[in-house]
Amino acid sequence: QVQLVESGGGLVQAGGSLRLSCAASGGTFRRYTVGWFRQAPGKEREFVAAISWSGGTTYYADSVKGRFTISRDNAKNTVYLQMNSLKPDDTAVYYCAATTALPTGVQNRYNYWGQGTQVTVSS
Repeated sequence: QVQLVESGGGLVQAGGSLRLSCAASGGTFRRYTVGWFRQAPGKEREFVAAISWSGGTTYYADSVKGRFTISRDNAKNTVYLQMNSLKPDDTAVYYCAATTALPTGVQNRYNYWGQGTQVTVSS
């Protein structure tokens, strides 16, 4: 059983940056692919990025390619999402999730979810 806790959200102006963290406990973290998802008000939750257990494979939604970078530090049981050039459309609650599958954007492949962290980008 893996527990995930997100942090690092907040309010930022358009064009700014934030780094989200996803801290894991309770399992063998290095075995898991970790993904980031987000849900904006009134919209369905959508895939943002994913990283394999080793960090060697990453996968991004088209909407964030070139602006967001996912990385992990298995020694710290933490996955990061560096978000640059933020836009108002990036405003959402951001969730991290874990799976033993290969990196995927399919939400129902993820077994463990965090509680989310709010990111608000002002124009």
